[in-house]
Amino acid sequence: MGILDLFGSRESRDLASLKKLGQKITEKWGPPENRQKAIEQLGEMGTPAALKTLCLRFTVRSEVGIQDDEEKEQARAILVAAGPRALGPVKEFLAEQESGVAWGLRVLASLAPAEEVLGTVLGLLQRLGREYTRDPEKKLVLLSWLREHPDMAARQPAGGPSLPEAIAPLLEDFVDDVRIGAARALSAVPPSDQAREALIALLLRDRDNARVRGDALQALHDLGADVKGHRADVEALIVEPWFLDREGRVKRRGA
Repeated sequence: MGILDLFGSRESRDLASLKKLGQKITEKWGPPENRQKAIEQLGEMGTPAALKTLCLRFTVRSEVGIQDDEEKEQARAILVAAGPRALGPVKEFLAEQESGVAWGLRVLASLAPAEEVLGTVLGLLQRLGREYTRDPEKKLVLLSWLREHPDMAARQPAGGPSLPEAIAPLLEDFVDDVRIGAARALSAVPPSDQAREALIALLLRDRDNARVRGDALQALHDLGADVKGHRADVEALIVEPWFLDREGRVKRRGA
């Protein structure tokens, strides 16, 4: 039996070390010194696996809010300073984790061109639209990001789905807030037949849900879209202050 058999391979030791460091940086009740030291150690290691582990700091909130923000900012700065080495780990983090997504997007925006960031967000939303998720947080964060970056959202990413293609399935999500978020995101991009039809379908499906119905009408109004081919159905459910003009466009009185 060789010495490596006694103590394990270097790869297994590295994995064990990363696991311990990951546990330390996500221990929200533990001494802050332990988390801070683990953050520094992961940054010094600088391997893709270490940088991906470092991203886990974004997934928990420690007891002291100010300290929590400082530690997350420290982790963000280390990842950004790592440059291209951190790009893959951050994308993997965004794909695999349900929480900490907003911080991950901040890092990604500092590492990649706008089109690449948009493509990543749309790819994640397209995948989430096909999967059942009990917690809607990740969907809501990604949709909020699109609304907060309308100039970027209006671009067409190189490869991957367009914004309407990625978001349309989320208009059928079982959570009201996700459907509303998807409708609002669609209203921020140039009009398209796909977006128009998807929003009309949402409006008709949720005719008895006042919250969703109002946002669907607002999205059609913001797009300047008409409801041709569906006028009778839409007119039957529309209520003040909404109305349809002669061209079948959704209008709001006093707007």
